[in-house]
Amino acid sequence: MIPRLALSELFPDFHPEWILAEDEDLIVVDKPAGMSTHAPEADRIDDVVTRLRAFLRGRGAADDYLGIHQRLDRDTSGVLLFTRRREANASVARQFEGRTVQKTYVAAVSGFGDRAPRGTLRHRLVPAPGGAMRAIAEAGAGREDRGGGREDRGAGREDRGGGREDRGAGREDRGAGREDRGGGGALAITRYRLLERRGDRALLELRPETGRTHQLRVQLAAIGLPIVGDPVYGGAPAPRLLLHAAELRLDHPSTGAAAAYRSPPPAAFEAWLAAAPADPYAGGVEAVERAMREAAERRYGVARAGDTTALRLVHGAGDGLPSVSVDLYGEHLVVSLFGGGEGEPGAPPRDVVLDAAHRLGAKGVYVKVRPKHASVIVDARREEFAPRHAVRGESAPEEFAVLEHGLPFKVRLGDGLSTGIFLDQRENRRRVRELARGARVLNLFAYTGAFTVAAVAGGARESVTVDVSRGAIAWARDNLDALGADPAAHVVVEADVFPWLKAAAQAGQRFDLIVLDPPSFATTKKSRFSAASDFGALAALAFRLLAPGGRLLACTNHRGIARARFRRHLHEAAREAGCDVVQMKDLPDPVDFPSEPGTESHLKSVLASVGAPGAPAVKGAPAVKGAPAMKGAPAMKGAQAMKGAQAMKGAQAVRAAKGAPFARAAKPGGARKGPARPSRRGAR
Repeated sequence: MIPRLALSELFPDFHPEWILAEDEDLIVVDKPAGMSTHAPEADRIDDVVTRLRAFLRGRGAADDYLGIHQRLDRDTSGVLLFTRRREANASVARQFEGRTVQKTYVAAVSGFGDRAPRGTLRHRLVPAPGGAMRAIAEAGAGREDRGGGREDRGAGREDRGGGREDRGAGREDRGAGREDRGGGGALAITRYRLLERRGDRALLELRPETGRTHQLRVQLAAIGLPIVGDPVYGGAPAPRLLLHAAELRLDHPSTGAAAAYRSPPPAAFEAWLAAAPADPYAGGVEAVERAMREAAERRYGVARAGDTTALRLVHGAGDGLPSVSVDLYGEHLVVSLFGGGEGEPGAPPRDVVLDAAHRLGAKGVYVKVRPKHASVIVDARREEFAPRHAVRGESAPEEFAVLEHGLPFKVRLGDGLSTGIFLDQRENRRRVRELARGARVLNLFAYTGAFTVAAVAGGARESVTVDVSRGAIAWARDNLDALGADPAAHVVVEADVFPWLKAAAQAGQRFDLIVLDPPSFATTKKSRFSAASDFGALAALAFRLLAPGGRLLACTNHRGIARARFRRHLHEAAREAGCDVVQMKDLPDPVDFPSEPGTESHLKSVLASVGAPGAPAVKGAPAVKGAPAMKGAPAMKGAQAMKGAQAMKGAQAVRAAKGAPFARAAKPGGARKGPARPSRRGAR
């Protein structure tokens, strides 16, 4: 039985306290940062409109209608208004179109200096690469008072054509004010006023008179005051974009009376302005619990999708709790403490964190202690690093299954530092599942074979799963067996990857899709591996095994390897292997693994596609799924993974046949104790 996803109270459809005002005509909410107003994808469920409708239905509302008349960017918080009756649309739309609605924002900036405390910004906005905008100073002032506020031209037309209220929601900026484009770009006008300044930091009040895409962000950046927490426009690092819609004024659609809806800036604004070094753990259990609940809220889309019961609730400094991660597995939590033992500099307070996690409502809480230098861990199953049983509440079964996008994976929460699945690869496994149909797949450093499970579920015709650990590879076989994978077509091999790759190349093996996700550091009896120095050579060996039109998914979580350097390694490896790379695409991380402000993500993932013979090297050229092996590359038959290599069946590894450079088999019994996984530094 697969445990349900617990802690449902962490993921409500909508928090009642987010509703600022409500009557028969309007509902006004205080949108949190990180939530889109209206999701562009039909299958998204984590936007304001979808969640608010679900909340209204759950409350017993006869009609969940929401008329959309404005939009806030995903990372902007604050006042957001919807109509509740179609009859209210005409009045509200007329006010937005007529620029009589007054919007007031608060933004945090640094370097305000001796600028005038009030002013008007006038720019022409033109598109820039990557979906950003660029501001060109408008020559000649004097027009700023002409009909201010047409930022929502076209909004409120959702009822023309019947039931189309969501089609084109949030398009108020896409072509609004086209009459102002004569000077090259759309005219943007914003008035600002200094609210408060402390040293180099300041809070500004902003009143836009137009409503262009990214208007406030790009205009402030253009005058050297990018909003704090805005990496797109050069803002200083912060846990979030410090832009907040503080007030909305309009005439009520039924009564005509002036109405004002307000939301004070969140505490993050005052904390940033004070510039005091904040200790997120100083507030004790209640403060840490609150931070954990806020982090969990940002996982609503994953938790409520219905097909996933394992995810990360807290990801260190990316969620405001440095040196701590919290993972949810069904009804239990696993807390990881990074950086040192209790009381050491930078170490989070163990009992405070564990008590806070337990108050979230899980059946039990496990703990993993991960020292800064992983080399100090001789046995990852020692109680001081990974207690076998829950340290708060009830222990989970020794082994149980969780779901990820509907696929089952075995996990063991009390068996060392690893649980059986790396949650940060969830979306990459989904991509592998989508790419695998008809393909021959190779999964290297496979651990418990999660990528292979995804490939088989996606329709891979054959696969080879390679890892040096006997325990890990037995676990992989169990995961594949649970899926009903044919062991003759989907082979698992206990082997040291480097010599295995060399032998596979000599045997003429070719694969349509290769997954390369090595540990940052690894040591076997015959070799040592460091991603920093050895990834290029490893990738070159993998590229040599790609069939024409094949794809290589390469990943590293080594924090010392920047994304640009990682891509350079892959380009050099492809050239060394004689591969013609037609596309190299960076892949985003799951939403539950946010990076620390101002830093790159710990996980770098790149999907490289190589060309087929005679195919033009065109960016984006599709790989050939199920491409035939190169001349001389025999297809895998039966349980044969490569010349001289026998497949592992059940939990027992068959010793290598003559000529196959496999690592020595692990001692008997290792399969049930779990994998002796090479250390992976980082926040996994």
